[in-house]
Amino acid sequence: MASPAAGLVVIVGSGLIGRSWAMLFASGGFKVKLYDIEQQQITNALENIRKEIKLLEQLGALKGTLSAEQQLSLITGCSNIQEAVEGAMHIQECVPENLEVKKEIFAQLDGIVGDDVVLSSSTSCLLPSRLFSGLAHVKQCLVAHPDGIVSPSDLDLVMSDGLGLRYAFMGPLETMHLNAEGMLSYCNRYGEGMKCVLKTFGPIPEFSGSTVEKVHQAMCVKVPDDPEHLAARRQWRDACLMRLARLKSQMPSQ
Repeated sequence: MASPAAGLVVIVGSGLIGRSWAMLFASGGFKVKLYDIEQQQITNALENIRKEIKLLEQLGALKGTLSAEQQLSLITGCSNIQEAVEGAMHIQECVPENLEVKKEIFAQLDGIVGDDVVLSSSTSCLLPSRLFSGLAHVKQCLVAHPDGIVSPSDLDLVMSDGLGLRYAFMGPLETMHLNAEGMLSYCNRYGEGMKCVLKTFGPIPEFSGSTVEKVHQAMCVKVPDDPEHLAARRQWRDACLMRLARLKSQMPSQ
């Protein structure tokens, strides 16, 4: 666990993504300052975070080794960006997925931070070269999303421990609907970014050759492809599905 003395993390933007980052850093023991331009937005975000962390503790799902109250004591708010970044070692930008808005934020940060602060963006679709171009502290900038190649096992983990958990109860459209203030809000925020990603897909890949062999080898590290191991893993999978089905049957309908 990181000590609070390790430094301050600043979250720029107190929406859904900003609140999630704040909770994640606090679970690791970091002091977190949540910045937004509107004080009421900060107040609402802190109250939301308190409810979420308390609920996670009640469910036994709270990350880290600190209690809910210990984690909550690490998170504060600030509506003045210059005061917010004072003493920061890491700044996580979480404003809407709009190139000009993000560039404006990073230009502002560029003028007030020192040479030892990490400037990180939560962008899902915008290229770092477009976000950080012309900044004096460009060498300190990064995107806090997988920005390259991930292993097959990591990709599976993203689904099994991430999106897959909610997909057991709701589909991708409802997930999008709830990840913003409704579907219209989601598409307004991320529509252009999604279009940019789709344009990069290129030709349909061949499902053969060296790429498939690498994926196969990675999968075999977890589950060897001999009949005994495959059968045991299938049995484990089916048992998990049955337990999940029982859980879903006990859940109140919405």
